[in-house]
Amino acid sequence: MPSTRLSRVFTAGRISGLPRSFWVVFAGQLINRVGSMAVPFLVLFLRDQGMTAQQSGAVLGAVGVGGLVSQPLGGLLTDRWGPRRALVTGLCSGSVMIALLGLVRGLPLILCAACLLGVVADVYRPAAAAVVSAVVPAKDRPRAFSLVYWAVNLGVALGGLVSGILAGHGYWTLFIAQAVTMAAFAAVAASLLPRDRPPAGAVRPGAPRGSSGVLRDRLLLALTGLNLLNGLVSAQITVGLPLAISDDGLGTSLYGAVFLASGVLIGLTQPPLSARLERYDRVLVLSVSWLVFALGIAATGLADTAPVYLATVCVWTAGEIGAASFVGSLVADLAPPHAQGRYQATFGWSYGAAQFVGPPLGAWLYATAGPNALWVSCAALGVAGLAGGLALIRPVRHRLTPLPSSPVVLQKAL
Repeated sequence: MPSTRLSRVFTAGRISGLPRSFWVVFAGQLINRVGSMAVPFLVLFLRDQGMTAQQSGAVLGAVGVGGLVSQPLGGLLTDRWGPRRALVTGLCSGSVMIALLGLVRGLPLILCAACLLGVVADVYRPAAAAVVSAVVPAKDRPRAFSLVYWAVNLGVALGGLVSGILAGHGYWTLFIAQAVTMAAFAAVAASLLPRDRPPAGAVRPGAPRGSSGVLRDRLLLALTGLNLLNGLVSAQITVGLPLAISDDGLGTSLYGAVFLASGVLIGLTQPPLSARLERYDRVLVLSVSWLVFALGIAATGLADTAPVYLATVCVWTAGEIGAASFVGSLVADLAPPHAQGRYQATFGWSYGAAQFVGPPLGAWLYATAGPNALWVSCAALGVAGLAGGLALIRPVRHRLTPLPSSPVVLQKAL
């Protein structure tokens, strides 16, 4: 892509103008994602410890079970303690647990450590989103959350390169690296983020009140359910896609190229693409993106050569960018000031649930009903996401009527 297009995105206020606290979260997310190396290599690490494939699967399942409560716990702590304290606590706990997982031996202890890691691993996510929501004005939130998404993906790409080097010196180095980067993010947040303050401000029409109101917000639950459908499709990147590539006899190198291509596309195209999409209704963008993503994954069923597989990557990556760039800001705008953490956590729970349910469901469908049934199901989920999202445009617009500005949860940074 021409450098002039990138320069237009990263100048003229596209990156400048956001508060310092936002950049603390941006940099912390980048650092943390670069260091998130241990879990992707967990199966190989366990194999070196002499565990069978079934035992390794049980350990990954334990991480997934713990993950089902991680974001809800993070949301609750965020709203009760404040986002800064919850962010630091979650990161410190995650750092300790990832180190513990790398140290313990024996299946029972490893299963316990894996489950505890799952419980604390994503506690920081709702807190980080709540910080961004608190310090960034509503008009700038789409850009801010889009930049965080870009930082996360850049960190994943860089982490993939670094992890391959470190793994050559022993898988234990990956656990150390992840523990250190989480602790570093915690230290930066504790040092540079302003102190928490009690939330204040007006509640939007239709927004729930009270501590249990989050689960009574039909708009939030509808968005969460639709995102769960999209997550089930996304899970097939780790199940259906490698099975299809293997069945076509194309080898594991192509599967690695798929992730590389997706990462490069996100790194190069996400900033300018999200800048263009900002002018449209966010729910409309989200709905169409869910469809594009699902159709791109479903097109895997038509692929039989490396170029065609890579072409499908371009389609579903475009959908992923559109779906992920603005959803955080949408949830932040729907949430009342006192429930930012729980709103982000409720929506974020859909990702963990999809990754817990989607892989075994996709593998079962692929093996019993055949590959075509899996790909048709993905397309159908995309159509359902489009229809459901379009139905929410008017209710969301009604909820997001302009309100007088309200104090933020955090004190302004000096």
